[in-house]
Amino acid sequence: MRLLLISNSTMPGEAYLDYPKYEIQKFLGSKPLTAVFIPFAAVTFSYDEYERKVEERFSEIGHHVKSVHRFSDPVQAVEKAEAIVVGGGNTWQLVRTMRGQNLITAIRRRVLEGIPYVGWSAGANVACPTLRTTNDMPIIDPKGFDCMNLVPFQINPHYLDKNPEGHGGETREQRIEEFLEINPEMYVVGLREGTMLKYENEKLELIGNLPVRIFRKGKLPEEVEAGGNLDFLLK
Repeated sequence: MRLLLISNSTMPGEAYLDYPKYEIQKFLGSKPLTAVFIPFAAVTFSYDEYERKVEERFSEIGHHVKSVHRFSDPVQAVEKAEAIVVGGGNTWQLVRTMRGQNLITAIRRRVLEGIPYVGWSAGANVACPTLRTTNDMPIIDPKGFDCMNLVPFQINPHYLDKNPEGHGGETREQRIEEFLEINPEMYVVGLREGTMLKYENEKLELIGNLPVRIFRKGKLPEEVEAGGNLDFLLK
């Protein structure tokens, strides 16, 4: 199994998908391929527009994407895919549409067979056992919280250590503590912006200039830098 799970698509002042594009290039390899793109997290813009944005960046690194909405049989498209790419947006909408098109099971099966999987934000969330550590508003009933369970831990993408100035609500850490109170057996990975997790050759690696913050009920949060051992998350 090969996974590249990215916290966010865009850093301030940069073009869309610019900061992770060379990691995506290395991950997918030097041989050009066309990945099946899952655009269903898009809500306020079209799937065609989403495909164009992603294709623009992928073409710069010698690869291409074709959105699954262009295929008459989405499951068959996944079954024949060279790679799977799942974009960010609203996780609830993404899961609802993937479930409705029977893609959760189909993608999971193909990724377990070894084809590369790249997902950012919501696309990283759905690689987890459930969507319950997303930051997104539940704008639609996903018909179940279960996701692809490609990794045995939860990811909180866009992880922030503090609230923005003037915001008086719960911090992200407090929200995660609430999740752990109800789900004490789970690890939650606070994946800060500009970072990503790569799983390859049965090893989990952090890529980026910031550490991840690891949460587990009954333990103090742990910071792990790039190069640190994250294999305990896989057990």
